[in-house]
Amino acid sequence: MPTEKEKMLAGELYQANDPELVAERLRAKQLCHRYNQEPVELNKQVLAELLGYETNAHIETSFRCDYGYNIRLGENFYANYNLIVLDCAPVTIGDNVFLAPNVVLTTAGHPIETAPRIAGWEFARPITIGDNVWLGTGVQVMPGVSIGAGSVIGAGSIVTRDVPAGVVAVGNPCRVLRKVSEG
Repeated sequence: MPTEKEKMLAGELYQANDPELVAERLRAKQLCHRYNQEPVELNKQVLAELLGYETNAHIETSFRCDYGYNIRLGENFYANYNLIVLDCAPVTIGDNVFLAPNVVLTTAGHPIETAPRIAGWEFARPITIGDNVWLGTGVQVMPGVSIGAGSVIGAGSIVTRDVPAGVVAVGNPCRVLRKVSEG
């Protein structure tokens, strides 16, 4: 029988209050706290411990995530203040991606039906962000969304479905406004 972690990573309904998952989130919470408190020159070490690999990413404080090990950051990644990543499923971010303040990337969700939601069931769907993407202030990316390379998501947008490459998309729900100008 699969563990709750195996079910989470497989995209199945799982119980987030499983002791193994609770312990892993506690570890991530402790490392995020250290990251947010350490002098800037030590942040890279703490971030590597949290993610499980070294990176040249720069993430301003405060940074929070659920697990850390499900986050893959490309080269030249920058996130401004108050990034939240609920990484119950993989979050894959390409090269040259810039996130403005207060961005939320959430792979986690709950059933719409009342009984399973109250019983503590959750699901997780991966998020993928292509190369050369910019997310404006306060953007929220929902479970299972992919954002294509070179796209720009306007401030305050809530991205509930895939966004193609090379477009400007804005709103709630986020919709394509136009193609990105060449220049």
